[in-house]
Amino acid sequence: MDRQKILDAIPHREPFLMVDEIQEWTDSRIRCTKTFTGQEEFFAGHYPGFPLVPGVLLCEAGMQAGAILLSRHMTGKPGHVPVATRINDVRFKRMVRPGETMVLEVDLVERMAEAFFLKAKVSVDGKVAVRFEFACTAAKMEGP
Repeated sequence: MDRQKILDAIPHREPFLMVDEIQEWTDSRIRCTKTFTGQEEFFAGHYPGFPLVPGVLLCEAGMQAGAILLSRHMTGKPGHVPVATRINDVRFKRMVRPGETMVLEVDLVERMAEAFFLKAKVSVDGKVAVRFEFACTAAKMEGP
């Protein structure tokens, strides 16, 4: 899908945008991709000589995909964005290296008013890198 749809859905921008492409998007599920090139600054200090994508960035990528998914549910709340309120049951299964393409799959499990409960899976070549559950709520965007 068009990169502009990503930019329209969430406020994240380079160098902290963790979604390259949307492959599938329904009201309850999204599938996106992200490839780290190896030129990102964090690789210089995160296991020099054996660069790895930090686990927290794997989770961030999944949560950004979830935020894109939830943008469809926030159309009645202009000026609001989904923000994480909880992350549970994080299980790292595989390292992600520069040049590998991650597939980010997020499912909306439940909605209670303005609270959203989701499950995420980040994988590479069909092998799970991390699975986790998280929750978000709508927060008003305000200036600094």
